Amino acid sequence: MTSPRSTSHTLSRGDTASFLFFIVAGIAIAGWAVVRSIANIVAAAGNRDVAVPIEFLDTVAQAPIGPNGAPVPVQLTEAVVTAPSLPAASLWALFLAEGLFAASVVAVVALLLVLCAGILRGRIFSRRHTTLVAVSGVVSLVGATGVPFFHNMVANGALAWLSDRTYERGLTQQIDLPVLIAIGFVAGLAGTVFAVGDRLQRDTEGLV
Repeated sequence: MTSPRSTSHTLSRGDTASFLFFIVAGIAIAGWAVVRSIANIVAAAGNRDVAVPIEFLDTVAQAPIGPNGAPVPVQLTEAVVTAPSLPAASLWALFLAEGLFAASVVAVVALLLVLCAGILRGRIFSRRHTTLVAVSGVVSLVGATGVPFFHNMVANGALAWLSDRTYERGLTQQIDLPVLIAIGFVAGLAGTVFAVGDRLQRDTEGLV
């Protein structure tokens, strides 16, 4: 008789190789995120000539792309400005943004690696796996919301100091709402799939 906790799912060699690849890729992504954040924090720690990426809304700039380099109006959507220094609040916002970015990526990767390890052991659907998927979705949403929020504080501080507080801050945008909606939808869908799969699997095993 089959044990009530055994699985009826068998991974092929191709499936196993794919999961092992995802594990290696996940570790590499987590390492990249940590190194990137540390490098950005170190670069800004002196608070001198801080490079700040900014996304603009409805902003027209002049680009030397006309005949003989003549300036031509262009729609400015994204640029990197160099601020001589940042206000203390903006500098700390930069540190928080980078720390949250690294922490979110590492947390999501760790949760998904635990999920992959559980699947490799032969159990695809379970309450534990459903929880891992749900928590990774929440963490992703927190990171996707918090990081742009703090980056917006950094951008506002840089523009305030560069323009002597005369630039209209409403012309910058950091939080991408469609991305947040997409992440929330995918996370909700994945959690639902695992929850339904776990319930169907337990119902099937109960009949064995």
